[in-house]
Amino acid sequence: MISQQFEYSAPATLQEALDLLANEGAKPLAGGMSLIPMMKLRLAAPEQLIDIGRLRELNYIRREGEQMHIGAGTTHWDVESSPIVRAHCPLLSETVSNIGDIQVRNRGTIGGSAAHADPSADYPAAFCALEAQFKLVKKGGERVVGASDFFVDMLTTALESGEIIAEVIVPVEQRGTGVSYQKCVQPASGFAIVGVAVRVSSEFVRIGVTGLGAKAYRATNAEEIYTSTHDAAKAAAVVADGADSNSDIHASASYRKHLARIYTQRALKEAASRMG
Repeated sequence: MISQQFEYSAPATLQEALDLLANEGAKPLAGGMSLIPMMKLRLAAPEQLIDIGRLRELNYIRREGEQMHIGAGTTHWDVESSPIVRAHCPLLSETVSNIGDIQVRNRGTIGGSAAHADPSADYPAAFCALEAQFKLVKKGGERVVGASDFFVDMLTTALESGEIIAEVIVPVEQRGTGVSYQKCVQPASGFAIVGVAVRVSSEFVRIGVTGLGAKAYRATNAEEIYTSTHDAAKAAAVVADGADSNSDIHASASYRKHLARIYTQRALKEAASRMG
């Protein structure tokens, strides 16, 4: 199928892009790994595409104190191969290596993936476990939103009209923290039927889950049990409690909950074995 007609603009600066995005019917284009297929199927029909994928202002990885700042236009491959990310945020590096295939990782961007909010995407599990923050900008203003508030529902985020993600902010991992990302992969697409991201230290545990429901979430109930018992099986047993699980041709709701428990236990055990 062929997409509907649209106007195309390639602004030279971020400010120019924000001015164009203030127009009704305008939509940003980064890597295009999600938007273009949706346009071909006419599930999305923007009147104007604003290409922000070439803006150098949105393509960077840098450490500032105890935080990592990653420009929204940074590709998956740049995140995966960055020595800074590998050294200071290994969970993000491990998670991004599981995204799609090499072609997708070469074109897709961290900001585009977050903004699309696919319920089976890999990044959101890590964002939840990392308690990531998103710097959102639009013409005339900016704000910072945490991952728990950013992901609202299936393909729905806290982004407002004319607003884009400028950067993703994640913590610099402290020495002694073990991490792991485990997922049951859908072979044709590479998406997660269920994916679980875990960070474990002597002071805390964080568990992010993707693929199970309409949006990624942080499993605070499982975190509390693991903190008090250090028992991966007991913590994993409650990770899907209260979740409204998806059901499709790839997995039923009950099987997804079963997978969530299995992969949470695996991730917790591997993360614990990597501590120190």
